[in-house]
Amino acid sequence: MRRGTPSWLFALVLTSLLCAAPAVQAQAEPPAAPRPPSGLMFADIPDDAGSAVKLDWRLSPDDSAGVGVVTGYVLERGDSPVGPWTLVDSLLARTSTTVDNRIKRNHAYFYRITAYGPGGTTPALASAGPAIGRESWFNSTRTSVLVFLVVFFLLVLYYMSAAQGGKKPFVRRLAGIDAIEEAIGRATEMGRPVLYVPGIQDIDEIQTVAALVILESVARMTARYETPIRVPVAYPIPFTIAQEMVKSGYVNAGRPEAYEPDSVSFVSPEQFAYAAKLSGIMLRDKPAAHLFMGSFYGESLLLAETGFATGAIQVAGTANVHQLPFFVVACDYTLIGEELFAASAYLSGEPRLVGGLKGADVLKLLIIVTILVGCVLETFGHHGLTQWMQTQ
Repeated sequence: MRRGTPSWLFALVLTSLLCAAPAVQAQAEPPAAPRPPSGLMFADIPDDAGSAVKLDWRLSPDDSAGVGVVTGYVLERGDSPVGPWTLVDSLLARTSTTVDNRIKRNHAYFYRITAYGPGGTTPALASAGPAIGRESWFNSTRTSVLVFLVVFFLLVLYYMSAAQGGKKPFVRRLAGIDAIEEAIGRATEMGRPVLYVPGIQDIDEIQTVAALVILESVARMTARYETPIRVPVAYPIPFTIAQEMVKSGYVNAGRPEAYEPDSVSFVSPEQFAYAAKLSGIMLRDKPAAHLFMGSFYGESLLLAETGFATGAIQVAGTANVHQLPFFVVACDYTLIGEELFAASAYLSGEPRLVGGLKGADVLKLLIIVTILVGCVLETFGHHGLTQWMQTQ
């Protein structure tokens, strides 16, 4: 203090400085890392192929609603208790269970669960394992499927036996199937051939298989009526099978000598090259009957319109819903969806085919009844049938 300054003034200034000085605020402590979860348990998922295990754990003591200490959990998997660890999943806070469905069957795995939050990550205290996913020999959740499958086979065997014993089951006739024989009869009267098109797909398409089965019955009719048949095919394997089907039809009709190997021809797997060839056959040879059976696409309208312009009777059948409108408007008769697959049984009368057709029809009726019963039970709060029908 300078000389001459009163002591009371010095004390006043010192007191003012002490009162006005900002208080030293303690630095906020960083948030603590959450405490780890515990009690990690594992269990094999039943009724599967051994590709999943279920994991449960107790939440971190800091994982409480609204606290915000725990942001989530990280589940890791390794081949040994000490790793190396691979991330399985990141889970939200308040989650205490999950399923790992990406494991190898009968392989031992170890798991650890870690909590993380704004304060960092707390390593897991211990790992759990070995967890092994084992396949189940019987999936109990598909018991309903097994029951309906057994019922279907019993129905098929029953109706097959009845048909072979001379008691042919009643099968409702379809106008499109009756029209096939009518079209062949007209071609016979006019002295012109029958054109049979078994779709444009290879043998791995079920509609192609159905079309080739129908071909045998059609060939038997043409042999009986002594009418030429033309079968252009798009792929090599269906071409070979079509030859055998036509030959078998002539043999079954008792006229093997009338079979012409050239009646079945290989064209091209190219869609519109095949369509162009068929259009040429329609315009040059003028077949009186066109039978389109199998899988068709954009060429269906071209073929059906060309055939309509030549005045031929046309019968089509396909399960391709997007092509049905074209056949319906341009053909005289159309087999829709399942009718294509049923046509072989209608035409041949073979007991095995008729038994399969009748068994499938009765099974559909049973399924409809089951659905109606289930709706009634659900309405009155009984869920047993619904739970039994659920499959994994």
